[in-house]
Amino acid sequence: MATTITKDMTIGEVLQINQGLAPVLMAGGMHCIGCPSSQMETLEEAAMVHGIEPELLLARLNAFLQALES
Repeated sequence: MATTITKDMTIGEVLQINQGLAPVLMAGGMHCIGCPSSQMETLEEAAMVHGIEPELLLARLNAFLQALES
């Protein structure tokens, strides 16, 4: 069953799905993956704080997961 990352997930939840998503987050400008607030903020909230387009970040994260499944 395919996992889909949503904007309501926290960075901590995303990394629990697959640790390989860390470089995708960092490449997208999300350098806060080790920050304590990453355990509480949603991807959408963190993206807004860092000036990142949430939908673009979600697309990259989900593309990574889809590539692993194929």
